[in-house]
Amino acid sequence: MMMWNQPYRKDDVESGARPLYPMMLESPELRWSFIRKVYSIITLQLMATIVVAAVVVSVHPISHFFVSTGVGIALYIVLILVPFITLCPLYYYHQRHPVNYLLLGVFTISLAFVVGLTCAFTSGKVILESVILTAVVVVSLTLYTFWAARRGHDFSFLGPFLFGAVLVLIVFAFIQILFPLGKLSVMIYGCLASIIFCGYIIYDTDNLIKRYTYDEYIWAAVSLYLDIINLFLSLLTIFRVADG
Repeated sequence: MMMWNQPYRKDDVESGARPLYPMMLESPELRWSFIRKVYSIITLQLMATIVVAAVVVSVHPISHFFVSTGVGIALYIVLILVPFITLCPLYYYHQRHPVNYLLLGVFTISLAFVVGLTCAFTSGKVILESVILTAVVVVSLTLYTFWAARRGHDFSFLGPFLFGAVLVLIVFAFIQILFPLGKLSVMIYGCLASIIFCGYIIYDTDNLIKRYTYDEYIWAAVSLYLDIINLFLSLLTIFRVADG
């Protein structure tokens, strides 16, 4: 691990690598290598999610089984819980190869199935609108965070506020389940969730640039992948209510 902690030197500039933020004490080349690895993992996760979700949406008997049978509903509940359950061992083993990749695969596929079942009962226009807007927002916020970091901005202060906002969002969701408040409350929930996960994309990207250690690539990928999926689902909620 000592090689990862080597201070940034002037010869790094001469070799073409620029510091990602002022007062950077590590090699920019090593950090860029780490960032590319994380985004490669996220790309594979998103591709797997698209494939699984597309199969669930296009093969109608799958979604029909999950909503029309007792076994299917029970299995759907299990699929919703699996990603959360997998996060615990994944956090513990995220530095242990190949267990970390195996757990990451289980986490991604199970969550992709949930996304697919959500999309199966949504119009194609709404899904397309959500996908396009998610892609634009994620790319824009990512580029903004890299630009801001290079100019010395730091977003670590967002952590406590975002955590508190997620707690409010969870309580809001439970209230909505127990006491449905209508389409307006669903729209408000979707808007709040979208704003919160936009904040998380900035926060986790900032951590990717500055704070994650080089052996935390799995956890960094999981964090950003969850931000993207939750943003997509939030936008899907908004467009679905607006579509009526």
